[in-house]
Amino acid sequence: MPAVRFTPSVETPAADEAETIAGLTEAMESISATTFKDEAKAIRAVHAKSHALLDGELTVLGGLSPELSQGLFAAPGTYKTSIRLSTSPGDLMDDHVSTPRGIAIKIHGVDGDQLSGSATDTTQDFLMVEGPTFAAATPKDFLGTVKMLAATTDKAEGLKRAFSATARGIEALLEAVGTKSGTLVALGGHKLTNPLGETFYTQVPVRYGDYIAKLSCVPVGALAELKDAKVESDHQNFLREAIGKTFANGGGEWEIRVQLCTDLEKMPIEDASVEWPEDASPHVTVARLRAAAQPSWSIDQVHAIDDGLAFSPWHGLAAHQPLGGVMRARKSVYATLQGERSARSGCPFSEEERHAAG
Repeated sequence: MPAVRFTPSVETPAADEAETIAGLTEAMESISATTFKDEAKAIRAVHAKSHALLDGELTVLGGLSPELSQGLFAAPGTYKTSIRLSTSPGDLMDDHVSTPRGIAIKIHGVDGDQLSGSATDTTQDFLMVEGPTFAAATPKDFLGTVKMLAATTDKAEGLKRAFSATARGIEALLEAVGTKSGTLVALGGHKLTNPLGETFYTQVPVRYGDYIAKLSCVPVGALAELKDAKVESDHQNFLREAIGKTFANGGGEWEIRVQLCTDLEKMPIEDASVEWPEDASPHVTVARLRAAAQPSWSIDQVHAIDDGLAFSPWHGLAAHQPLGGVMRARKSVYATLQGERSARSGCPFSEEERHAAG
């Protein structure tokens, strides 16, 4: 089937969406205020704990079809990138509280019309989490999840670690009979595996030039061999240690793949919980992301990437405008939280300086 062309009409905001977004902002601000009090440092309200901070390169492939040669991927080229691997909670916890992982990619030196709010930037951000679908279908569903997270932020890490161990056991039993609980995984039931072996997804759609798509980041080569590779030690930062060993001994590579929307009924824009079927439109490789051997965690990188950069799906080209209710909610929520984090840290984010530093 041909790819669906983008028009503004593919989005249908709910009548009470502004009210829901205000609730999300309030709940996220509560998480941020709690962690600021505990850590005496401004940290992210989600994906607060990073496990790797890397410099890399993104190479857009040549010979792509016209439907895939869109936006950032319209022509072959190589770009410097900043890469951040993290886990989802808004508080800094022992890695034995095992939750879903994410990757944030900031691509530097990008030309083209930028989205509103990032007009002075020359970057493109892609934020991805493991699993092809978002945990909530709509912003209102997402608000319920965030309220629960806000209520449990700063609550008894020892109990969270014990619950996580129990949740992993239950999740293993479910997977043994061919099912899975996204809720258990989100609350700490994730397997104690190496994040470098995970496949990451935007989960929600973005504009892809003249079309609509979801993107994924897939480990290849040596990183692909780390799929389901168990990692654990007594150290609270054992995920950081495992990634550090990999990048001390060599680089790593991922493929950036695109899944074009070919059917708005099977591939809805406003329901983020629906997995787009591969038989209707497979993921196709459009670029390669590489990170050479390097220290994957250092004070310099903490200052430059963890503290010095803000990541948002709304940082980037108008050709990759985020779509759907969950993405619309992220726009103002992320902007508010990033402004508060910058004010509390006394350090404005500077994407061009990071690019210049290379």
